[in-house]
Amino acid sequence: MPETSLIFPASEYRARITALQARMAVQGLTALLLTSPADVFYTTGFLTRFWESPARPWFIVVPSQGDPVAVIPAIGADLMRRTWIPRIETWDAPDPRDDGVSLLAGVLGDIVPESGAIGLPMGLETHLRMPVADYETLRARLAPRRFEDATGCVQKVREIKSEAEIAKIRASCALAGRVFDRVPEFAGEGRPLDAVFRDFQIALLQEGADWVSYVAGGAGPDGYGDVISPASSDPLQRGDVLMLDTGAVKDGYFCDFDRNYAIGPASDCARRAHHALWQATEDVMAALRPGHLACDVHRLFDEALRGQGAETGGGRLGHGLGVTLTEWPSFTPLDRTPLRAGMVLTLEPGCATRDGRMLVHEENIVLREDGVELLSPRAPADLPEIGS
Repeated sequence: MPETSLIFPASEYRARITALQARMAVQGLTALLLTSPADVFYTTGFLTRFWESPARPWFIVVPSQGDPVAVIPAIGADLMRRTWIPRIETWDAPDPRDDGVSLLAGVLGDIVPESGAIGLPMGLETHLRMPVADYETLRARLAPRRFEDATGCVQKVREIKSEAEIAKIRASCALAGRVFDRVPEFAGEGRPLDAVFRDFQIALLQEGADWVSYVAGGAGPDGYGDVISPASSDPLQRGDVLMLDTGAVKDGYFCDFDRNYAIGPASDCARRAHHALWQATEDVMAALRPGHLACDVHRLFDEALRGQGAETGGGRLGHGLGVTLTEWPSFTPLDRTPLRAGMVLTLEPGCATRDGRMLVHEENIVLREDGVELLSPRAPADLPEIGS
């Protein structure tokens, strides 16, 4: 078996499979069926942008013992052979008559006895990347074998990042940090917001991003109304606050943080909001430890922002980060996920400014046994001004 693979040595992937199999044993699963791009990449190292095409399903079968089996369209065989996966089964896809269902049923049927259970992630932040009709056909062919929800099995393994993964996320953060330092080169009064977005993406690629899956932001007087809208062609104006947020990808791992800039001299309102968010982030980073719950982070941010005289923005105030832009948990009042050392997280407080506008601040961290380690270069304490 080769000791090399895409992105990491084969030993990194074997350790992940061993961890998954330990969780499977606790749940009584004979096999685990993975279909999402993130889970396929996580277990194999199979890195491709071909996922943008939804025409073909892809499957990884993890048995309770031994190595995974890739059941994939033939177009992916050459790339999969460059990973550590020893057994690769293929079919010519897409096939409207039988798009891998019989092949997958045969692999699972050989591994799982009739009394056995097949785990499949079914909960929040999962999706089934195969036609539902094909899934129902698969279930019927494999009966009386049963399918069980394996969301927790997969998530509990993926949420703890290895040092090798952390290094990849740190590198992604570093390249984005260099680009945020360059924003005054292409943003300023009179520059259309959509042009700023394009130049921001170009700069991310120039600094070493493999691709830029996510760019968001906004601009407006003393803040912005939302952080998910496409950029308009409206020119930046004196008195605006510009925010840029990115999920740049390096070696399959995301960063996810933002930065705010005043166009011209910052107003008192914008300065106060930026300072409140920056100081609240400092307070939460100083307090955060393994053993906190995800909902505790929301509470800590709310208390810190109120202490700064700011009104906490709605929605979640951060989330997990890794091979997807956002991962579990979510920092909301309802999420009681225990936080553990080795989790990579975003801290993303927001606060209201005026007239329905807001400011959002975001940093990327890894939670260690003794506290927080920053992965993103820390934002300046004072709101940066462009062209003041």
